[in-house]
Amino acid sequence: MGSTSDQEVMAPAAAVLAEFGVPCELRVMSAHRRPFDMLEYGREARARGLRVLIAGAGGAAHLPGMLASVTSLPVIGVPVPLRHLDGLDSLLSIVQMPRGVPVATVAIGNAHNAGLLAVRILAVEDPDLAERLEARQAATLDEVRRADDALRGLQAGEPEPGPLQGAAGSAPGA
Repeated sequence: MGSTSDQEVMAPAAAVLAEFGVPCELRVMSAHRRPFDMLEYGREARARGLRVLIAGAGGAAHLPGMLASVTSLPVIGVPVPLRHLDGLDSLLSIVQMPRGVPVATVAIGNAHNAGLLAVRILAVEDPDLAERLEARQAATLDEVRRADDALRGLQAGEPEPGPLQGAAGSAPGA
């Protein structure tokens, strides 16, 4: 991440990786305040055994692109929302990489999806990880179906079968 203030936004990525037993390291590698350290980190990432980089950055958001410029590893950018422009500036900075410097980018503040995307990338070569990922996807589908069934039951005038999964209005696809 670009600074410790990004930690709250980036924590869900680490949580998803932990859920799947994927080790990770959390570092502060500012593209502007530690440029030489950041470049060295990116250049040495593969040799140190890293296989995917998730880089969160706000504002000018140079970290993901700068890392992608010095490594052949997949880089996933997480635009971090700041007080100004609600992270739109970060999103545009990360997705506007020049040809030859690819950075996969998730939605503003959505480090959870960055973690899942990293797991999907790793699962390409790891059948056990792929199986656990598929089981999680099936569980998510079941949760959404239960929420839909409960909502349809309420609309039909049936007694409420119990609380909906998650917070009100949080069912994906609603």
